[in-house]
Amino acid sequence: MARLTVTWRKSAIGYNKEQKDTIRKLGLRRLQQSVEVEDSPAIRGMIAKVSHLIDVKEGGA
Repeated sequence: MARLTVTWRKSAIGYNKEQKDTIRKLGLRRLQQSVEVEDSPAIRGMIAKVSHLIDVKEGGA
């Protein structure tokens, strides 16, 4: 299955708890951190929910 590289670019301060929880559930713990996740409909939904806070790149690092 394809992989995505997700990088946390903007602080979640001031955003609601659901968006903060989504950032954590993507595996992101610190600003500028990148993680690789599988490309699935569930992950795509999570990414769409916090797309204003992260950058996404197709393929692994």
